[in-house]
Amino acid sequence: MWDVIQKGGPLMYLIILCSIVAVAVIIERLYHLHRARVNIDKFMENISNAIKRNRIMEAIDLCEKTPGPIAHIIKAGILKHDRSRQEIKEAIEDAGIYEVPRLEKNLGALATIAHISPLLGLLGTVTGMVRAFQTIQEKASAFHPVSPGNLAGGIWEALITTCAGLIVAIPTFVAYNYLVSRVKGFVVEMNRSATELINILGHRREQY
Repeated sequence: MWDVIQKGGPLMYLIILCSIVAVAVIIERLYHLHRARVNIDKFMENISNAIKRNRIMEAIDLCEKTPGPIAHIIKAGILKHDRSRQEIKEAIEDAGIYEVPRLEKNLGALATIAHISPLLGLLGTVTGMVRAFQTIQEKASAFHPVSPGNLAGGIWEALITTCAGLIVAIPTFVAYNYLVSRVKGFVVEMNRSATELINILGHRREQY
């Protein structure tokens, strides 16, 4: 394996570095999104029961004990429970402005790696081909016979980087799309929970 990496040239090290960064980002994002996952229906049911009993501090405490962005935006809305519907909505939206980027953290780096890895591989192939044909030219100018093996050997060494770039890019792109879909799912749940909270607080204001 080490011999293959060396034959691929200097750009192989950049591709390997990209793969290491991609794996680190994927593991970190999967762990973060797993921790942020909660049972939305049960959580909102508990929040609703606490608010209906006029136990605002209990609802806030429940939000603080629950991990994830949904609990954070719900807490922001509950803190404005005595304000107008519009003010509650604005508080939730302001909290969401901070939470969504946290969900999307490092996804841009993952997308960049997925796009540049095959380009790095292609660049490595081009530079490898240039070296191969330089070698052939030198042998021809020195009146040394150029065998098909010389040409084939230089070409397969040049193509190593393209193969490595695609090996890194394909799973990285798949992982990026999966993580983006997970983030979109969180955003949908955040919007649904926020709407439910606004309706709960609006109904409470009508009662009191």
